[in-house]
Amino acid sequence: MATIGDVARVAGVSRSTASYALSGKRTISVDVRRRVEDAVRELGYTPNAGARALATSQTRVIGLLAQFLEDEFAPAMLQYMLGVSNTARELGYDILLSTEADGRNALRRMTDSRMVDGIVLLNVAEHDDRLPILRDAPQPGALVGLPADCTGVDVFDLDFEDAGRTMVEHLHRLGHRELVLVSQPEHVVERGGAYVWRLQNAAVEAARARGITLHAAFGAAHQPDVGRDLHALLDAHPRATGLLINNEAAAAALPTVLHDRKLSAPADLSVVGRYSDEFARTFSLPYSSIESAPDRLGRMAVRELVRRIEGQAGPDEPHLVRFVSPELIDRGSTAAPRGD
Repeated sequence: MATIGDVARVAGVSRSTASYALSGKRTISVDVRRRVEDAVRELGYTPNAGARALATSQTRVIGLLAQFLEDEFAPAMLQYMLGVSNTARELGYDILLSTEADGRNALRRMTDSRMVDGIVLLNVAEHDDRLPILRDAPQPGALVGLPADCTGVDVFDLDFEDAGRTMVEHLHRLGHRELVLVSQPEHVVERGGAYVWRLQNAAVEAARARGITLHAAFGAAHQPDVGRDLHALLDAHPRATGLLINNEAAAAALPTVLHDRKLSAPADLSVVGRYSDEFARTFSLPYSSIESAPDRLGRMAVRELVRRIEGQAGPDEPHLVRFVSPELIDRGSTAAPRGD
């Protein structure tokens, strides 16, 4: 394995000059810097993370705490993780991923040992028990997801309330007067998944204000249960002309359910989901949807975190709470309801 001494030898400079050229701590001529960079490429040299941390008090590593929970659809969570990791890599940081069930212990271990320069939290609960630890940590933190108390961290999330209103208003303009909303499993709400009730409550209120009957229900997170849930809901509400989906597993199962019932969208049922465009392509979903923007949220969280890590944000600069406005992507699955 190549060392900094090998780089210096190949570049024809001293060890300290090679080190300064790589760290940027001192002004080095363009010619010398180029020779050092050429030597790095030739030798495949990778700086030692431990030595770099001692020299700079930085590890160039971001901690990412996420979990693949049984009551959520794993492919959807993976998109948020990719948004974080891809942006970190673009900015020159590695990711230390923890999917440990005991998030408090994982977070405390990362921050106390100074293994990371900052933390990104996913799977954020309304009253998240990891937040007191993160607020007390010397490293800055960013969240993808809205807790009840945003003190001391930067927060980024989809505006789920506006998403619920947008879904209802879109179908109302088309003339729909009876809708079904399928949300995540109920125990997602029970463990603090506020995004579920944020969208649902806003949709219910928007429907009430417009004289729309809206049947709100929870769906399972996996097949075949979620397929059975969809069949049961459509059986229970045969006069509903529109279906709103805030459940990725339900969205992925819907094409099979409609095919089994010999229904199509929008001829028989208008459909609006809430998921990312990448998710729609992955599962070949032909339904209009609110863009959930997992990659954008990941980028926003990491970029703000790196600003704080690198001192570009002052110590007294207020923390951000920023929402992504819902964007309705029209894939042709909504139309005026067919007359009786």
